[in-house]
Amino acid sequence: MPIWLMPFGAAYPGLLQKFAIYAIFAIGFNILFGLTGYLSFGHAAFLGVGSYTAVWSFKLLTMDVLPAILFAVVISGFFALAIGYLSLRRSGIYFSILTLAFAQMSYNLAYSVLTPITNGETSLQLTRQDPRVLDSMLSARGEGLPTAGLFGHSFSGFEGFYFCAFVLLIAFFVAQKIFASPFGMMLRGIKSNQTRMNYTGFDTKPYALTAFVISGMYAGLAGALLAVTDPLAGAERMQWTASGEVVLMTILGGVGTLVGPVIGAWLIKYFENIFSAFNESTLHRFFDFLPAPVADPVVTVASLFVGEGWQLTLGLLFVLVVMFLPGGIMEGVRRISATFRRHSAAPPNPATQAQPAE
Repeated sequence: MPIWLMPFGAAYPGLLQKFAIYAIFAIGFNILFGLTGYLSFGHAAFLGVGSYTAVWSFKLLTMDVLPAILFAVVISGFFALAIGYLSLRRSGIYFSILTLAFAQMSYNLAYSVLTPITNGETSLQLTRQDPRVLDSMLSARGEGLPTAGLFGHSFSGFEGFYFCAFVLLIAFFVAQKIFASPFGMMLRGIKSNQTRMNYTGFDTKPYALTAFVISGMYAGLAGALLAVTDPLAGAERMQWTASGEVVLMTILGGVGTLVGPVIGAWLIKYFENIFSAFNESTLHRFFDFLPAPVADPVVTVASLFVGEGWQLTLGLLFVLVVMFLPGGIMEGVRRISATFRRHSAAPPNPATQAQPAE
């Protein structure tokens, strides 16, 4: 990715880390939404819980990333178990509203009531006074703030991205096994017709709850990796906008597909970080091949879709995908590949075709 994304201006560690982390977030959300059809508007709560847990692991125990990730996944799983147990008593829009309500409750708790744990609006951050018990036992305390690492080696530059990318590959492999397993077939049955499955004797609630917990653990893993790359945790990661963002990622790439949510996450983060940085001078350099009387109005119109207006471009892209590719970008890929297969297929030989009986 640092090589083939260089022509697109996206080959720097911070953005590549976001590509990997939010791809994990979208893959986990797709296990719930893509397989069972349950649309959650509250998955950002698990993202925030994972971040807070990882930062507390850094503050209390060690700057090694493995304990932080482990604790974040486990705590997020228990949190998802509690919310999922209550939310899955309803289905459809009522389930979505319940998850949104729980997420907003979590956001407000983190922002105000639980300030001793979350540090409120100033975010939970590392300090030099943090105990870091395990690190203090193994080495002397340094002067500045420590950085996250693996087995004593601190991440720097692209190392943090490669670690996140390695975790993404593992997360994708696990999701692939879930999709191809009998458990995944049960989840598809829930999405297809949950009432019919109940009538045939299957208790679908444990399967849906398990999918919800797995999805929440993926979100907690993504939150932990956000804390690994930037050791702070704030309540803004639990806002409803973050939950809506992962829904857009999944729908844009392709609900129920393996690769689609990854592509959707990459596109949205690319628009957010690259298009938002464009300005009129950038557009003038891009359209300098046009005559001046033509270039100026073109730049004026194009400037509405970049910079602060990057969300307008994203919104138009989302509208086009929903209207013409309801299955997301992966549906477009399937259509293109099917067209190529039809053109490359050899015409049938009339001599070898079966003749109708007289």
